Amino acid sequence: MTANSDSSNSPSDQALTTQQPDFINPNQDTRIGAGSQVLLHFEVSLENGTVIDSTFTRSEPVSLIIGDGNLLPGFEKVLINLRAGDTRSAHLEPSQAFGEYNADNIQTFSKAQFALTQANPEIGMLLEFEDKGKNTLPGVVSRINEDEIVVDFNHPLAGQAILFKVQIFKVTPAGQTGIKLM
Repeated sequence: MTANSDSSNSPSDQALTTQQPDFINPNQDTRIGAGSQVLLHFEVSLENGTVIDSTFTRSEPVSLIIGDGNLLPGFEKVLINLRAGDTRSAHLEPSQAFGEYNADNIQTFSKAQFALTQANPEIGMLLEFEDKGKNTLPGVVSRINEDEIVVDFNHPLAGQAILFKVQIFKVTPAGQTGIKLM
């Protein structure tokens, strides 16, 4: 058996020629789970290609915590078990995204009810209402006639299938704090 003395094949030389990724992840095997802090880029679009929201054009990815309520469960489900360096595209049915369109979420108000407020509703206007529990409910004015104003409380994307794309940069497991090495 002969040893190869060619220094160009040494591990240190190979490390110098290997292109480094745009993210630092000391543990490539850390997978996203409940409570993980995740640094990522994402895009939400309709099936026809219309982009609803995207962070890919931003210089920095966004950070979120899985299970904190800031991301819809259907979107979180796509992220579970991904790790830094992963990309994923998923098709989400309305029930997995912003919900099915519900005709019961259309409410009619008399114009007199708006006379007591300073609101001057117009079609397409987003208004905030308060329910009995003091929760804020956004609604979009969908129709105005002589005596009534019709407000749609469905999410604007209700009933729409969604395409969700992600690129994961960093995963910090629940209960741990990430550090940046200089």
